[in-house]
Amino acid sequence: MEFQQDTASAEQAEKRVRPQPRLAVALIPVVITLAIFVGGIGILEFPAELMLIFAAIVFTVFAALHGVGLDQVLTDMGEKIKRALPGILILLSIGMLIGTWMIAGTVPLMVNYGLDLINPSYLYVLSFVVTAIVATFTGTSWGAAGTIGVALISVAATMDISLAITAGAVVSGAYFGDKLSPLSDTTNISSLAAGANIYEHIRHMLYTAVPSSLVAIAVFLLAGLSIDAGSVDLDVIDRTVAELHDHFVLNPVLLLPPAVVLIGSVMRKPPLIVLFLSSMTAVVLAVLVQGFSIADTFDAAVSGFTTEMLSGHVSAPVTELLNRGGLTSMYSSAFFVFCAFFFAAALENSGVLRLLLSKLIDKLRSTGSLVTATLLSGFTVINGTSNALVTFFLINDLYGEAYKKRNLHPTNLSRSMEDSVTITEVLMPWTVSGAFFATTLGVANFDFLPWAVFCWSGIVFSALLAWLSPLTRDFGIRRLTPQAEKEPAKA
Repeated sequence: MEFQQDTASAEQAEKRVRPQPRLAVALIPVVITLAIFVGGIGILEFPAELMLIFAAIVFTVFAALHGVGLDQVLTDMGEKIKRALPGILILLSIGMLIGTWMIAGTVPLMVNYGLDLINPSYLYVLSFVVTAIVATFTGTSWGAAGTIGVALISVAATMDISLAITAGAVVSGAYFGDKLSPLSDTTNISSLAAGANIYEHIRHMLYTAVPSSLVAIAVFLLAGLSIDAGSVDLDVIDRTVAELHDHFVLNPVLLLPPAVVLIGSVMRKPPLIVLFLSSMTAVVLAVLVQGFSIADTFDAAVSGFTTEMLSGHVSAPVTELLNRGGLTSMYSSAFFVFCAFFFAAALENSGVLRLLLSKLIDKLRSTGSLVTATLLSGFTVINGTSNALVTFFLINDLYGEAYKKRNLHPTNLSRSMEDSVTITEVLMPWTVSGAFFATTLGVANFDFLPWAVFCWSGIVFSALLAWLSPLTRDFGIRRLTPQAEKEPAKA
């Protein structure tokens, strides 16, 4: 006990003597990091992993100058990776899932249905709607993108229509479901962090999710109707369908692997087990229905499916369509997680983020300014930490009391966190989700960003509801008590 007291006293003394960064000084690493991200990744298109390491070094040096050594940064990085290990394993499992679904003929069957049934003019809006349904039932944006999203991208590639718009529609639909599904981990964690009931939280999110989805549907409909149906080469589609039938036995039994994912997700079984069972189901179908050897199916699971496993000639378009998946296809994304958490650990230990946000809170005087600050902070923190769990609790620590003082219900805070954290992380290439979607769909983040309408319009509608609340009698804003605010309270 005496040793523990001495240790605690030593730690307190260290905190007292540790120099605290001044605001002007704290802005220096922020500006440098913005230059690295915007210039290095956005403009010069340097590898995002290396840019993250450079940015992490900047904040590590800053942290060291203020009393936090590299050992502490690496220790915190290790803790983050430990907590994120299930997510990393899911990332790798989805790579295996895609490879086995390919060799089983599941994805080719979905592509066949898509080419037969989908009018090119409605592919974009159907990509949004179908992905949204799958994500809502399963509670995972990653799972929806890695399954039905891959098939939709393949359909778009075969029809030779915009992959960027299709990817934007898939991303929008995936995050619609991720945001509103009670099965989603981010939906549960955000409501838990803010102290809100999950079902009240979901109902409150409809005020921003409904208009965002309507705008997205309108955009995708208009974009689809602008496609000249005559420009779509129907001969290529017919040849692709015929070639898929030549190389695969296509029948509805191949939908068993997706059924396993859907049923397992609805029953809330562990995702890793569900994905593994779905992959093994695909392996069995590949052997029994398609006639592949067990060695080929295992190669597809690990290294990805290749058309070299097929007999006979395979055209270049079909080769590009089918060659994908495997555990190894996700290695770069898994490495990206390590780089992202190095940066996140360095950022947190520097103390810069908490300092800047605490200074901001002192300036907030209205519901509109408070909600807008929450949205901007959530977007900034998730892009810095790439960890929704850390972001949700940090934002609640910073803004929770301010919401109470303004008589605002916790669902306002939880919704603001979802609108700025959950659905925006995917937009930036230096985040874990951003890297996953770009890798899985084969479309760069900045290419699909303008078309991920649902993901960026949530912030807009959330801020509008807050700023217009004095004029709309708090429409979309929930109070702790029925009385409306009369005088601005200090946050």
